[in-house]
Order: sequence, then C-alpha cells, then structure tokens
Amino acid sequence: MTTSTTFSFLLLLQIFWLCLMNPPVSAAKKSYVVYLERDSHHETNKHVLGSDQTRQTYHDLLGSCLLSQERAKEAIFYSYSSIINGFAAVLEDDEAEMLSGHPGVVSVLPDKVNQLHTTRSWEFMGLEDSNGGIPEESIWKAANFGEDVIIANLDTGVWPESPSFNCTVSETIPSRWKGQCDSSSGFKCNRKLIGARYFNQGASAVNKLQAADSSAMDTDGHGSHTLSTAAGCLVPGANFLGSANGTAKGGSPKAWVATYKVCYGGCYDADILAGFDAAIQDGVDIISLSLGSFSPVAYSSDSIAIGSFHAVKNGITVVASAGNSGPYASSVVNVAPWMLTVAASSVDRQFESDVILGNGQKIKGISFNTDTLPPGNLYPLINAVDAKSSDADPSDAKYCYSSTLEPSKVKGQIVVCISSSDDVEKSLEVSQAGGVGVVLVNSYSDSPTPKAHYLPTSMVSKKDGDSILAYMSQAESPTAYISGDTVVGETVVAPAMASFSSTGPNGLTPEILKVHDCLMRCSKRCKHTNL
Repeated sequence: MTTSTTFSFLLLLQIFWLCLMNPPVSAAKKSYVVYLERDSHHETNKHVLGSDQTRQTYHDLLGSCLLSQERAKEAIFYSYSSIINGFAAVLEDDEAEMLSGHPGVVSVLPDKVNQLHTTRSWEFMGLEDSNGGIPEESIWKAANFGEDVIIANLDTGVWPESPSFNCTVSETIPSRWKGQCDSSSGFKCNRKLIGARYFNQGASAVNKLQAADSSAMDTDGHGSHTLSTAAGCLVPGANFLGSANGTAKGGSPKAWVATYKVCYGGCYDADILAGFDAAIQDGVDIISLSLGSFSPVAYSSDSIAIGSFHAVKNGITVVASAGNSGPYASSVVNVAPWMLTVAASSVDRQFESDVILGNGQKIKGISFNTDTLPPGNLYPLINAVDAKSSDADPSDAKYCYSSTLEPSKVKGQIVVCISSSDDVEKSLEVSQAGGVGVVLVNSYSDSPTPKAHYLPTSMVSKKDGDSILAYMSQAESPTAYISGDTVVGETVVAPAMASFSSTGPNGLTPEILKVHDCLMRCSKRCKHTNL
C-alpha cells in the first residue's frame, strides 16, 4: 500500500469514527408566524374562529411543504381563522424558508418577543374641575364617559378583584359582545369586566410556563395598571404612598372592559396575533396595548401592525404605546399609520423633593418621599465615589451599585449617586450603608421621573447635579438637606415629555407624524396603588 493510499484510508477511518462519535443532530426548531393573503374562503368564514375548514386549509398548505399532513398538524399551534389569515407553527429554518416562497404567503416571521412598555390627569386635560365636577364643555359629557363602548386590553391580564374593575356599568351586556370569560383559577367577570382570555402557546413553545400563566389573572401588575388607566371605575380615596389623594378613574369609566393576556415576562408575536384575532371576533370597539418591539419593525413583519390593520379594517380603533426607549430620536415604535400612538408626559403636578445646600442654594428635584429628614438640620454631603469600599470599582461606586459603598464613610451622610435604570436599589444600598439621604443626578435628561425610595431622595437634572458637584468641590465641609412637597398649578410647566418615553420622528414612514398624543399613559409597573 502506497503512502498516499495509507493516508487516504486513515483519513476515511477518522471521518467514520467522528461520525460515530457525533451522530447527525436534527436542525433546531423555532416558532414562526405565517401571514397569508386573503382569499374568498376566508371572507366566507371570517367569523368562525378555528373553523375546521380553515384549519384544514392551513394543514394542506404546510403539509405540502413538509410532505406530511400529520407533521403539519403537530407543527401548527395557532390558526388565525376569524379575521387574520395565517397560522403559527414550530418549524426548522429551512422549512420556514421554503414556506416563504409558496404562492399566497405574504411573510414568514420568526416569533420574536416584544416588551411591556394616575389621579389628576383628567383635571389637567380639562375633563373635570378641581372639585371633581364635570364642566358642560367636557368631552367626557359628549362621549358619555365611554358608555356602551367595549375596550379590549392586550397585556399581562387583569386582577378582577381590583376596585378599578369592580363596578356595574350596566346590568345588560351588549348583544354584539361575543366573547367569553376564562373562569380558571377562580377568575370571575362582572358587569364591568365582561371578558377575559389568555393566549400562551407562543410563550410556551419557548419557555416553561407556571401554572398561573394558564389563566387571565394578572401576576405582573402591568395589565391591571394600563386597563385601569383606559377605563377604570371611579375609586375614591386613592393615593400613592400617601401622596396625591383623590378619586382615581380611567379615561372611559363607563366603558365595558375585556382583557386578553398575551404577555408572560415578554410578549410573543404569535400570542399577540391570537389576542387581536379573538378581540376582533368578540366584537370590541377599541383595542389598547402598551407593548412593542425595541425598535420599529417593517409593517409586513410586525405582529402589532398586522393585527391592528385587520382591527381597523373591521371598524375597531387601536391605541398603542410609543415605547419606553426615550429620550432618543426615532425610538418610537408602533408607528403604522392606521393606529394611534401615545407617548407619556407630565401633568401640572410635581412631587418636589428639593436639595438645600449648605451655602443656601436651593436645587429643585423630584421624588416620592414618605419619610422626611428632621427640619432645621444640615447633613454631611459625600460623593459616592469618595464613599466607595476598598474593593469596589469607582465606575460602579458612582452609581451606588449593590455592595459598593463603605458604611464607615456613609453613616449619617447624604450620598450623591449617578442615576440609571435601578435607582430604587441605589437608595437601598445607601440605606443599608447607614446613609440618611440620596441625591440622584440624572445622567441623560433634564426631565427625570419620580420614584419611591427607601429613604429621603431627590432626583435632579444633570445641569443641577453639576452645580451640586461644583459646590462640593469648593466647600471644605459640604452639607445639604432634602425637603419634600407636592406642587400643583401654574408654576409647573406641563405637559412635558417623560424622559423615558420614546420619541419621533417616525423611522419607517417619516411623512406620517408619530407620536400622535402625549398623555399620562405611562406603561410602568405600579404596584403601590392597588388599583
């Protein structure tokens, strides 16, 4: 045997051995949403959710690509068969690519995950006066407070025991309502909350879900917050940590509401489209959703754009959040021209928490402070970098991250930290280190958002933060005091865009103005109001 022959034989033997050691692995499967052109069959059956004839059409289509009807039946987990022509299925990448070239297929979309993006607002907007009375010219009267309107919310579900959903709109539910109420886990609807459904097949194809995820019950708080903002009942005596006492109410307090739970940590396209599909068939008048992608997505590849298009085509108004990725330009999402896109803004009420420096200078800040420092005293003021522990990185300590501060340096002092996404945890770090207060310097905007903290805190703009740091560098022993107050009225400039709110211009269709409206429709979690 020649040397070259021996080498070839050994190479083949090695390849054979590697094949034995590494047997072929089937291609990974992923979830896809398949969006199809409309046909005459769909027009005939558009009000039959999941009809056998429509399902069979989808099985035939996918089966022709997979060369197996049984595999097609196993792969499909949603049949959008009432209004939206399409289905969701678990496929391999090459199968999805093959299907995308099939006649009649508009798009085959990877099932991407979307993200989840309160008492004086209505007075500020002129819907009521300072005493709770309704002026004759109020749009509330013209709209009769949303009476005889059904509002659907696509979100994390709802907490049915909340007082915001525990009132009677009318003893008679409108005959056009075709929806249902998920009664699992003790969930109960009433004469306000008339519908509750959940859609989790997209999420379950990717993640292991909990038992509570097979229910319309809200275990997150986001859905209850957003739906109560849209149409919550009148709830007297509402407040936030003792501040802003008043009567909480939604924009359409006499409207019926229905929840469609489509979010489980994240919100998958397949579940969102299933929620749209059901809400359209159920006979709702308005669809509200406070969720979206990180950045604008082409309309033909965007589940929210597709779902809202079919909703509007059926006479339903769709209102969506602009996103919480501000304050950067063109960060607005949900920009399709057929939906209303709403940003978050301020009203003429501020929760002031001012910083009084040892030199008498007063710096305006904001915060929700339930505790206040004893009046008349000034407290030592220290920069977080100068208060860092010996093993902490200065770049971490300046943000007052967990375990970065040295208690012996912090005790009894007000600590100046740089703001970021976890500001509440910063106040906890200072509190645990023995500090008495926190000044948070907003690093990216002059429009900070107030939050509730573990000890007296004031968030100031970057410009004012620089003034505080300049004072500290010049004073031999810098001191300060943090006050707290609520200001309402003409001294407050409003509305102002919230710093976290996504902004325009429209990155996909620049000639279409986005954002449309700037309202108090903040999509942050709100676990302190119990509304």
